[in-house]
Amino acid sequence: MKITGIKAVYPRWPREPGPVWQSCFWQVVVRVDTDCGISGYGVGGGGEPAVLVINRHLRHHLVGHEINTPGDIAGIWDALYQASSPYGRGGMALMALSGIDLALWDLLGKAEGKAVHELIGPRTKDRVRAYATGQDFALARDKGFSTLKFTHKWVDDSGFDTAEKMAAHAREIIGPDLMLLADCYMSWSPTVVPEMARRLAPYNIYWFEDTCTPDHLHELAALRPLIKPVLLAGGEHDFSHFAFERMARAGALDLWQPDITWCGGITAGLRIMNTARAHGIPVVPHRGGEIWGLHLIVATDCDDLAEAHSDQWITEGEKLWLGMPRVEDGCLRPNESAGFGVTVNEDLL
Repeated sequence: MKITGIKAVYPRWPREPGPVWQSCFWQVVVRVDTDCGISGYGVGGGGEPAVLVINRHLRHHLVGHEINTPGDIAGIWDALYQASSPYGRGGMALMALSGIDLALWDLLGKAEGKAVHELIGPRTKDRVRAYATGQDFALARDKGFSTLKFTHKWVDDSGFDTAEKMAAHAREIIGPDLMLLADCYMSWSPTVVPEMARRLAPYNIYWFEDTCTPDHLHELAALRPLIKPVLLAGGEHDFSHFAFERMARAGALDLWQPDITWCGGITAGLRIMNTARAHGIPVVPHRGGEIWGLHLIVATDCDDLAEAHSDQWITEGEKLWLGMPRVEDGCLRPNESAGFGVTVNEDLL
């Protein structure tokens, strides 16, 4: 099976450019065509710049390649990483590469008549426990979630009080037994984190996510023993297995959260898993409840936990992908159709 064409498109997202990066450079759709008439679809980040990376540059390194095995996909990944390394190795270039990689896995699954998780390896989980990201604690509890995550961004010195009030409010609604997580979105400084751990100790929070930036590797390593038993989690803003290898050497985090649509796709995800396994580090992919990460979770030793954002349990979302799994009884299952089992909504392209 030979690649004959590739095209990336930035969907017509109903978002206005603004200070939040996701409103400017959100997900792109990638299609790879072959000489046997089968096409694969993937998703990556990076907005219009990622589209340019794929359509103007990386496509020239793809057309004509044979693709018949996961090993072929890994070889293409390495070639594209090398080709984009002068301006890439992270950020939008890796987000673009993620979309290509996922399209190739989808393509191979369709050609083989297998779900992507079957290409990855034997299934390790029938269904995956979902955790709800959002501030509607009562609704999440009522929908059967056993784990909830709230977001708290540090703004000023009132941050200690607002975080404590938020955690107390969550526990009041969900009770003492459900798992509670906190996402800090890189807004807690290394001096804030230990005091937060002390103040929030009565609320039994399982992890603090993205406390500092990905560049604070040594600071994060120093924080880990200071906040036990709370885990330091992160990794959604890190790219490729190379970044996670550096993270492992620094001893920076207790739990890794690569985003499969940003870090380099399934190929990078599998390599990250190998590094995590060697160092005894649990992995819970960021946005793992979306189909791209879900296939990785059910076919590897990722933790039995998948993030579900509001469009999977509150709203119908923007419906770019049709057939995306929905949360049922607090759990998620991947589709069993060939490839990733979803189709793109052409109306948004």
